Amino acid sequence: MNSRERIIMATILLAISAMTIVDLITDRNEGIAWWHLSVEGSVAIISLVGVFFLMKGTFKLKKTLKHEREVSIKFQEESKLWKEHSIKYLQGLSQSIDNQLGKWLLTKSEKEVAFLLLKGFSLKEIAEIRNTTEKTARAQATSIYSKAELSGRSQLSAFFLEDLLLPDSPR
Repeated sequence: MNSRERIIMATILLAISAMTIVDLITDRNEGIAWWHLSVEGSVAIISLVGVFFLMKGTFKLKKTLKHEREVSIKFQEESKLWKEHSIKYLQGLSQSIDNQLGKWLLTKSEKEVAFLLLKGFSLKEIAEIRNTTEKTARAQATSIYSKAELSGRSQLSAFFLEDLLLPDSPR
């Protein structure tokens, strides 16, 4: 239930409670039985309890949303800083990978597929990104593995990433 729906429900429950209280006052003046007044009083109280819980939930939801926005902004800032700090290294790695793909004599299309494979995209996703069929993407991946003399995607990834160890780690 969104915030607007919560406010509408709270307003309806407040209206029910107000009408019930007015009815209670008029019934009391007319000498209506105590059990009837008790039932109507219960309806008014239950409506007010419903308003309380709806409003409590609304405020809790707003507080949680504010916190999540703050966390999201923090992560976005961290991501931006990381990208700014590491861009020269990423560009160097990207260029080194491109050089190696060139040494394997991959075509431009095969290089594109190789980069997408390294990024972790599935063959179906690669086909969608490149506006080809999945069969074409599979054939290009097979050609890449063959030209590089690798058995598959895991070896392709390992070829470029196996030397990436934690800083100051023994090799």
